[in-house]
Order: sequence, then C-alpha cells, then structure tokens
Amino acid sequence: MTFRLADSVPAHVVARWREEVARDRRLTQAWERHRWLEDRIRRFEDAGHGACHLGRPEIAALVREALLHSDGGRYQLLAWCVMPNHVHVLLRQVGHAPLGRVVGSWKTWITRGANRILGRRGPLWAREYYDREIRSPRHLAFTFNYIEQNPVKAGLCRRPEDWRWGSAAEKVARDAARGAGRDGCRG
Repeated sequence: MTFRLADSVPAHVVARWREEVARDRRLTQAWERHRWLEDRIRRFEDAGHGACHLGRPEIAALVREALLHSDGGRYQLLAWCVMPNHVHVLLRQVGHAPLGRVVGSWKTWITRGANRILGRRGPLWAREYYDREIRSPRHLAFTFNYIEQNPVKAGLCRRPEDWRWGSAAEKVARDAARGAGRDGCRG
C-alpha cells in the first residue's frame, strides 16, 4: 500500500491525468488505464514534489514508530519505506481490523505529532491510500523489492540498507543487535 502527503500530488494534476488517460485510445482496457495513472503518480511522488515533511528525521521517526507499533498485533510488517512525501507498506493482516482503520490510525497519530513539530494545523495526508492484494509469491517478491529499492530508485541512497527510514535498514540494525548479543561483543 502507499499513502502520501496531501501536497505531494495535487488533485488538479491527478484530474488532468485522468482526462488524458480517458482520451488515450491506445489504452483500451480499464486495467491499462489504471496502471498508466498509477505509474504517473508513482513517478511524480518519487520526484519529491510538495513540502516533503516526511524527509525531516523527526517526522520520519513518527511514521516508523506508528508502523512498528502494532507489528505482530493487527498486522505483520513485511517491508516498509518512508519517502520524503509518501510511505510504502507491505503487510499481512493478522487481526480483524479493516485496512482503512489501520491506515486511518497511522495517519491520525502521525498528523498530531507532525503538526506539533511543524507548528501547523490541519490535514497532512491525501485522503486516499492505494492498496493492492498480493496474488502470488512472484507478486510478493516484486512488491517487496519495489518497496525496499524505492529510495535507491529515487536517488536518495546507493543501497536500500543505507536508507534509514525503511525495513532494509531496520533488518540490518536488528541483525547487528542480535549478533552483538550472541558473542558479547559490540561491533
């Protein structure tokens, strides 16, 4: 799933793209039009439009904390990445809470903290979020890789584990902590 800041892809831009895709006679199938629009939105997000509040470490830390809070409870996080203006999450639902409620609780909690940090009021997030059901092991592997590679693709780092605000770096830190605990060394 992906959710983004309200100013990362302005509504008038998306409306213009919807008109474009509706007029494009090469895109005959609904899924083709949908994929075209999603691709445009992804590229626009990765270009870093908007205020990019999630690029501030203290706000990215709020997002990380919100995602990790119920990991192992309402859901199991498989991969995640906080980009400067949007967030990618791959999860397996464990509890019975509807996905919209989970995302809504993240957005509410993060907004309170971010608005306090930024000295502002009002909505932070775009209303919608984008989710997709994972349909095969291949699709799972593709999505996992897409999420972890997103900061590399956007030019924010050279390797996924170098991006502090993602599951790749989290795994490296967790593995290092486990390794230090095994032999008593702190490396």
